[in-house]
Amino acid sequence: MNSKPLFALPALALAGIALFLPSNSPAGGVTPATGYKVLEPIRQGNLTVFPVVTAQSHDTQDFLTLDEGLRSGEVVVTESGSVQPLMRRHRPPAPSGAQVNQLVLVNNSKRPLILLAGEIVTGGKQDRVIGKDRIVPSESDPIDLGVFCVEPGRWTGSSNRFGIVGAGGATAASMPAPMAAPNVRAKAMAEKDQQQVWSEVAKTRTAMAGAVMVEGAAQEINGTSSYARVMQNSEVKQRVDSVAEPIQRNYQSVIRQLRDQNAVGVVVAVNGEIVWADIFASTNLLEKYWPKLVRSYAAEAVVTRTKDHRANIQQAQEYLNHLDGRHETVDSEPGLYRHTEIAGDGFRAFELTSLLPKTGFDLHVAKMAE
Repeated sequence: MNSKPLFALPALALAGIALFLPSNSPAGGVTPATGYKVLEPIRQGNLTVFPVVTAQSHDTQDFLTLDEGLRSGEVVVTESGSVQPLMRRHRPPAPSGAQVNQLVLVNNSKRPLILLAGEIVTGGKQDRVIGKDRIVPSESDPIDLGVFCVEPGRWTGSSNRFGIVGAGGATAASMPAPMAAPNVRAKAMAEKDQQQVWSEVAKTRTAMAGAVMVEGAAQEINGTSSYARVMQNSEVKQRVDSVAEPIQRNYQSVIRQLRDQNAVGVVVAVNGEIVWADIFASTNLLEKYWPKLVRSYAAEAVVTRTKDHRANIQQAQEYLNHLDGRHETVDSEPGLYRHTEIAGDGFRAFELTSLLPKTGFDLHVAKMAE
């Protein structure tokens, strides 16, 4: 593979590469329990991302993402009661009748499907956000897709197709499903409360309308209940892109430079406060999710007031060092996946572990500050 980057690698990130040594060092070094190491940050405005590398990567080529499945047509998402059960494994059909927090998904591909909490599916009677990481087996029967509504003002069918809102409000399955900002993801993942999700969407909509400072755009934002359409507003896209694109370019360059050292994720800070971490099982999996993850981080940065404060590498490493908590809740589907929620002092962490043959590793780890 040609490792020459398309963009210049930031000097700070290069310094981080030179520091990567597999030793049991304190903050700023390899995490003994996990093997994760935080590198020097990439900054844009009030958003800071710290690249994360690991001593060991895993083979994730056999896994399918939601974007890939929607694009190929092998994954079908629809309202409950609108899909004919295939009964491949003689399971009971999905319940009939559309409900706010219920969608049905069928994976017709020959690959297991990864779903990440925070991915938004748009269309049907309302836009929804996936509430929990999970794996859907290959050639699955229809399954109940655990979701929360992120569009409280509509309960009429805009489209039978699910994807992302495009021109004129139509949906296009070939376009990527957007990722909700960390503040919205947190309400779905940790609080698991529909009203809190709606409240956070409303706060984001109001903050975005104030951030764009363009009267027509503000009116358009306030005139929709759709989180996805707020993010598709031209002024909002411009503001989010101004933060996301420089970081996306720089980190894509970092990924290329660090492929041999297994770049697998990021620790995220907004206004100098560390708020989130997303870690994957492989560089390949990170690359698939990175474009929409960075936009989700940027969206939160846009609506957060800037402070004269910066998080440093020691703080980011310390944040990643602590994944053990006071209480664990485990949800498992034998032979498929295990989902572990960890409650700690000032944080929640979520681990999606594959239990498929020849795996047994964490596909995704998310950590949020509370």
